[in-house]
Amino acid sequence: MALPDVTTHQDRLLTVNINDAPPPSMDGVSLTPLFLDRENGVWVLYGKFAPGTVLPTHFHTGTVHFFTTKGQWNYREYPDDVQTAGSYLYEPGGSIHTFTVPADATEAAEGFMVVNGANVNFVDGVYQNITDAGSLEEMFKALAKATGAPLNYISPGAAAARRAS
Repeated sequence: MALPDVTTHQDRLLTVNINDAPPPSMDGVSLTPLFLDRENGVWVLYGKFAPGTVLPTHFHTGTVHFFTTKGQWNYREYPDDVQTAGSYLYEPGGSIHTFTVPADATEAAEGFMVVNGANVNFVDGVYQNITDAGSLEEMFKALAKATGAPLNYISPGAAAARRAS
């Protein structure tokens, strides 16, 4: 069998390096967007979470893959299932939990996440907001504009533009 014809021409790879532009930190959390796809509801981020971080309780409308690269964290609802460097976690759609990093942790927890769908966020059981690829893209654009920091991530539009050139 012969190699197939190239159907997607690329003059360069679609790639992002998390070390190129450190994101601003908000309340001990810094998120680096890697891929944001509003249309298909997929978001890929690299996150750093300082010791003592507690994120709002959230309900996942879709699946999540989370690979921990540094530190440790756990869900408040599952205190015995501590995630440490090298841990891979799959979360089915419909799951609900509260992300926490122990206050006495010696380093920030870091990891790479692939999220399908949205997080529906609650504080003390009261609905707060929804986080999805679109809301994250708007947040990252606003932060880049406010701080003058560069913003570099992959999106389906960037892939199409790269193919067209």
